Amino acid sequence: MMEKEEIHSKVMRAGRRTYFFDVRETKAGDYYLTITESKKFTNDDGSFHYKKHKIYLYKEDFLDFKDNLSEMVQYILDEKGAEVISERHQKDYKREENTEENSEEAAVKDENTDSSSFTDIEFEDI
Repeated sequence: MMEKEEIHSKVMRAGRRTYFFDVRETKAGDYYLTITESKKFTNDDGSFHYKKHKIYLYKEDFLDFKDNLSEMVQYILDEKGAEVISERHQKDYKREENTEENSEEAAVKDENTDSSSFTDIEFEDI
């Protein structure tokens, strides 16, 4: 598929990742959106390369995509808040020791998890 020049673009940098949001034009003259994730990897010799993943989003899917994205973002914020919890993002983060008590708590938590509250969604469903 030959891509045409971007009509409108926006770049978002996020650590090793860069996201490109590009409005493009179909052969029929309508617009669509491409979202590209580009991730930088360093080779053993110090050189680097990028891996890219691209999503094509057409107008007929905009509202559903936006609604689903908003719902998922809100769910994450409601459940975990806006604070980033990650070893890579927090230098003072300390991993909990895997004690017998922690293992027992995890086992109880797993037993109490209601699997019917989870939805298995394939990428093609989006």
